[in-house]
Parts: sequence; structure tokens; C-alpha cells
Amino acid sequence: MTQRAKPQLPKWPFFAADILLLGLAAWIVHQGAKPLSMWPLLSVLGCTAFGAWMSILPFLTQYRADLKFAEADKLANTVEKLNNLRTFTNQISFATAQWQNIQENSNKTVHAAKEIADRITADAQAFSEFMLKANDAEKAHLRLQNEKLRRGEGEWLQLIVHLLDHIYALQQAAVRSGQQNVIVQLTQFQSACREVVRRVGLVPVDAKVGEPYDEKAHLLPEGHPAPVSDAKVTQALAPGYTFQGQRVRNPLVVAKGTEGPATAAIVDSKPQTEPQPQLEFEGKE
Repeated sequence: MTQRAKPQLPKWPFFAADILLLGLAAWIVHQGAKPLSMWPLLSVLGCTAFGAWMSILPFLTQYRADLKFAEADKLANTVEKLNNLRTFTNQISFATAQWQNIQENSNKTVHAAKEIADRITADAQAFSEFMLKANDAEKAHLRLQNEKLRRGEGEWLQLIVHLLDHIYALQQAAVRSGQQNVIVQLTQFQSACREVVRRVGLVPVDAKVGEPYDEKAHLLPEGHPAPVSDAKVTQALAPGYTFQGQRVRNPLVVAKGTEGPATAAIVDSKPQTEPQPQLEFEGKE
């Protein structure tokens, strides 16, 4: 707001008139007869009173002018504030309109974001279902492959054990023949075959003649009665096997008190007549 200068009233004419009136009163008193008559006295009083009024009048006039100037200045300030208020009101109206537009755009954005979130949720759910189905299918496929591998592994073990049993029967037949060269050759052949299968985890377990019979560690031929207590192994018919630390079959033995006609058939030198016990291997998990 621009600062305006206050109007100033010249006071010297009033002071000059006051001096003239006071001088006139003094002249009347000096020229008049003593005591003064009524009219000269009234003239002196009038000049004195009018001179005093003339000395006060400029201050009263200046005060009234200052008062009106202050009122005008306040009015101007009020008008300026009203104008500023009108401008501020217009700004508020414009800001309100802008805010309404922003709110509408925000509502549209929120609605669009909600739709996007719903679509993302639906897509994620569909993808999860798809992955779950694919995972189930993959698990079923892997389970089937695992079962096939286990069956193949079991069949492979049965075949290897069957071959090793025949090799063991040949070696035992060579021992019973008493021909030293044949015994050495078949024993070396059996050792080589066992070394080969030991590399893949299949380890033969031989039973020793004379060791105590243990139904948990030994296996009797089919049809043979259980031996009496404190029985001892009298003959080893076939070795047992472990595959990668897991028991496949216990050694097939004959314990004391179980010898009979069936034993002679079992120890026959012909491999094709040997009984083949059922493998207990169920595959590794």
C-alpha cells in the first residue's frame, strides 16, 4: 500500500490575524478614556476573544482534516483489503474448481487402479492354478518315472543277484570237484564279478560255516523247518546281498538239524536246479 502525505494547513495567516486583533484591543485600551465605557470594553473583549479563536482555529481545522484523512485512509485500506479479499476469494474458487477436477481424476485413477489390481489378482490366481496343475502333473510324471526306475532297479538287482548266485554255484561245484585249476579260475572269476558289482553298491555277504544261526541274519530254503535253538550254520547255499547299505537278501544257509533230502538237491552242482529266494529289496526312496 502506498503511503500518502497528510495535507498541511498554513497557520501564519491565523497567527497574523490574532496579532492584529490583540494589537487592536491594546490600541483601544490605550486611546480610550479611563475607565473604559461599555462599547470600548466590549470591543476589547471581542477583539481578544476573536483573536484567541483565530489562534485555536488552525489547530481545530488541522485536526478535522487529519481526522478525515485518517478516515479516508482507513476507508482506502478497507477497500484495498476488500479487493484483496475478492482476489483471494477468486483464488479460492479457482482452487476449489481445480480440487474438484483433481478429485474426479483421482477417483478415475483409483477406479482404474482397482480394475488393474483385480485383473492382476485374477491373473495371479489363474497362474497359481496353472502352476499347481503343472506341478501336480510334474509330480505325477516324476512319481511315475521314479516307480519305473525303482522297478527297473529291482529287476536289474534280481538279474545281477541271479547271475551271482549261478557264479557262486559254479564256484562251489568246482570246490566239490577237487580240480585245483578249475577252483582257482572260478574263484578269480567270482571275485572279479563281485568287484564289478561292488562298484555300483551291490556287496555280497557270505555266511560262515559254524557260526550261530540268526533268523534275522540268515535265510533258510523254502520247505525247511526252523532249526532248534543254539543251531549253527552247517552249509552256505547262497550269499546274501546289500545294495548301497540297504539289505537286499540274507545269506541262504542250512542250519544244524535241517539237513535232509532237500539239501542234496540244493547243493547239486547244476546251477539251473538251485532254488531262487524272493528278493526283499523294495528300492530306495
